[in-house]
Amino acid sequence: MNIKTTIAAAGILSALSFSAFAAQSIDANQAASLQPMGTISVSGVSAAPSDIRQALSEKADNKGAKAYRVIEAYNNGNYHATAEIYQ
Repeated sequence: MNIKTTIAAAGILSALSFSAFAAQSIDANQAASLQPMGTISVSGVSAAPSDIRQALSEKADNKGAKAYRVIEAYNNGNYHATAEIYQ
């Protein structure tokens, strides 16, 4: 029983630590005080909007960004989004 509890606790802590370091979605007011780093885009995402946010967050993380702000998004059969990333 202790092994199951330990594994469950490790899983929860892993999820919490990932979200603590993942790039966060911000609005224009929050972006005003941050340094822009460029833009990123995701295309062909055919799932829920939360999957688009996750894809943007992962791409921003890979670029070393702390935050991103969506500047374009549309659905033309598949989702597409462009975001500005910030340090």
